[in-house]
Amino acid sequence: MKGLPDPESLLRVGVDTGGTFTDFVVCREGRIESLKLPSTPATPEKAVLEGLARILGDAPALVQHGFTVGTNALLERKGAKILLVTTEGFQDVLAIGRQNRPHLYDLTAGRVAPLVPRTRRVGIQERTLHDGTRLEPLQRETLDRLLERVRRQSPQAVAVVLLHSYVNSRHEDLVGRALRDTGIPVSLSSRILPEFREYERTSATVINAYLTPVVDRYLDALSSSPLLEGGRLSVMQSNGGTAPLASTSVDPVRTLFSGPAGGVVGAFKLARQAGYDRIITLDMGGTSTDVCLCDQRIPSTGEAEVDRFPLPVQTIPIRSVGAGGGSIAWVDSGGLLRVGPKSAGSSPGPVCYGRGRSITVTDANLFLGRIDAERFLGGEMKLDADRLPRYLKQLSSRLQERSWSPEELSEGIIKIANTQMETALRVISLEKGYDTRDFTLVSYGGAGGLHACELARSLMIPRVMVPPSPGLVSAWGMMGSQVVRDLSRTVRLAFSNANVSRRLRKKMAPLVDRARRQLARDGFAEERIQVQRSVDLRYLGQGYEINVPYSRNLLRTFHKKHERLYGYSNPGLTVEVVTLRVRAFGNHPELPLPEAAAIPKKPPRAFAEEKRKVFFRRGRRMTRFYDRDRLRPGTRLKAPAVISEYSATTLIPPGFKGRVDRWRNLILEPG
Repeated sequence: MKGLPDPESLLRVGVDTGGTFTDFVVCREGRIESLKLPSTPATPEKAVLEGLARILGDAPALVQHGFTVGTNALLERKGAKILLVTTEGFQDVLAIGRQNRPHLYDLTAGRVAPLVPRTRRVGIQERTLHDGTRLEPLQRETLDRLLERVRRQSPQAVAVVLLHSYVNSRHEDLVGRALRDTGIPVSLSSRILPEFREYERTSATVINAYLTPVVDRYLDALSSSPLLEGGRLSVMQSNGGTAPLASTSVDPVRTLFSGPAGGVVGAFKLARQAGYDRIITLDMGGTSTDVCLCDQRIPSTGEAEVDRFPLPVQTIPIRSVGAGGGSIAWVDSGGLLRVGPKSAGSSPGPVCYGRGRSITVTDANLFLGRIDAERFLGGEMKLDADRLPRYLKQLSSRLQERSWSPEELSEGIIKIANTQMETALRVISLEKGYDTRDFTLVSYGGAGGLHACELARSLMIPRVMVPPSPGLVSAWGMMGSQVVRDLSRTVRLAFSNANVSRRLRKKMAPLVDRARRQLARDGFAEERIQVQRSVDLRYLGQGYEINVPYSRNLLRTFHKKHERLYGYSNPGLTVEVVTLRVRAFGNHPELPLPEAAAIPKKPPRAFAEEKRKVFFRRGRRMTRFYDRDRLRPGTRLKAPAVISEYSATTLIPPGFKGRVDRWRNLILEPG
């Protein structure tokens, strides 16, 4: 696009806004620099701009940013007041939903309240059939009545979801043009998600409209800053790619997993370089833990959920639990100890930060001696361990059974947090039919290294990999991400038709052309654009589809994948083509990965900074403390040990051994 600077001429910066810290990584002349600042939840752009001011100076930059603004607004129900426009008679699709019952035996289970109440759902007279034929044209009088309703209710955003608009968007386009002069942001389902299934399409469009004013305000505050003049701002999406803000609007519904997605991208690149392409990621930050299984590739799904709302856009399948370093320990009405999901965040933060009054997972690790209070954030932030006994005693006094010692209580807090993380890891691995003994647990985030070995022990995962600067892996993944455009279209064609292959090519071509045009507007030359095609297929009459790569062997691939997933296939049945998908990549120059170092025949000696006692299951044991920056490739480490660095702390508990590989990753294995 004219006016966009060449990405190769800019500094590359990754920014990850979390609930507790905002992380920055910059590639300057082939070197990687980093910065970590406390987040400012009330005005999240404040921490981002402060960090950019410190690291950029006057240099123009390509800033690739993942954030939680939209996610938080959805979870806390702090989005916009919106109006939903549907075909008359379909106003209640959002409330009816599906018959799925995730808590089948819970007699008190309820439905999630729709984001749009009944009084703000408008049905208009128009009708398009499943083949795109207009049965009832949209009249001018209908649009006038709609405009009057909009003026009367004064919504902050409008979602338009008309029947079968994924086949023929003519009526939705007319509504969008009619509402343009109101100045109210409008989300059209034919643009957000041109796919069948009314409930899912309605859900995605409503979520997008609900979050648009909130996310737009945040991005406007960033993009209008003088710090970004002469540069570019790209937003990390849930699919693992970015979308440049200068060339197009960003759909908030596609950013709900932007932070965790950046972590998966970064972790997979680092693990593959080290020789591990079957990994389970463990991203434990201050507020939550995110896990994902990657079996030789970064996966993608269109069946994600956020707070029980379906999220049918393409997303890396990440499972989150409310167990982070800042997760608060509390006692429930039955007198039992609980941990999370509420977090102390960065303000007031854990008790050891100096202002908090609620014991957290970080406080428990510090009290047991597993964190070096003097070297937190490289010594920039001192932790106050002297405050902990008082608040641990207060928490213990509220327990029903008996008053626990501070050591017992701290260990109990960590065990509960570990159990929550272990459950999430089981769901994405063992419960999906994967053998955890075939995978490597890649641990990152500021708190992941303190818990990874115990989780690996419980799940029989043979090794843990902790990359250098684990607290900054998500920001590093964002910095190195490519621009990704996902386009789709539902077509519903049966393979019994002799001309189906030719028709597929004809219907796929406009999606490919559109993706290439979008990336050209983003500033990418033709040689930097890569396109992947895939198709959702099913046996005629089935309710769900399987996505397979588009090729001449489409049917054979489908039957083989159906056999692998469900244990059977039937080549004699008619196969239906449901949805065409195109994923296009705009490839930035690859960032430098850590360089491999030679491993000497005689392992380098590891010099412990100090030794002191740390509490484990059977009491306190003398433990070596190391500065990770002083560990060289080939170094071998005996347990127990604590390794401190700027962005994180790693614990090697009894029963494990550690080594530093050629790329300076910590490889921890049962000893």
